[in-house]
Amino acid sequence: MLRTRYISALGALTVAAMPFAASAQDHAQAAPAARAQEEAASIPFANRGGVRDWRAQGMDRIYFQDSHGQWYLAKLMGSASDLPFTEFIGIDANPDGSLDKFSAIYVKGQKYPFESFVKVDGPPSKKARTKRKG
Repeated sequence: MLRTRYISALGALTVAAMPFAASAQDHAQAAPAARAQEEAASIPFANRGGVRDWRAQGMDRIYFQDSHGQWYLAKLMGSASDLPFTEFIGIDANPDGSLDKFSAIYVKGQKYPFESFVKVDGPPSKKARTKRKG
């Protein structure tokens, strides 16, 4: 009889732990899905007019707008000291012409590979940047 109670208590413990295990499993599945979305961010035909606009954000970030109005944020692997002051950048697209996390930009002849490339709502407004500085 004591053995039956022990098994029942163990069974109850297993059942009680199941919601936590399911929650952890759901979270573990959501993380790769989010990473897959980040990895899949790409601007097709970047070398043929696929990029409508770009805006530098400091020395290590650049926002790109595609021809459909969607914005993307590229974080550079290093700092490009001339990026905030340049009026022209070169885009080093993939062989298929797309711009993604494996791409790079050229600023005054220097190549800066991307660390990441993700979809975003848009660059911060000038008003938001001013408030943050002051």
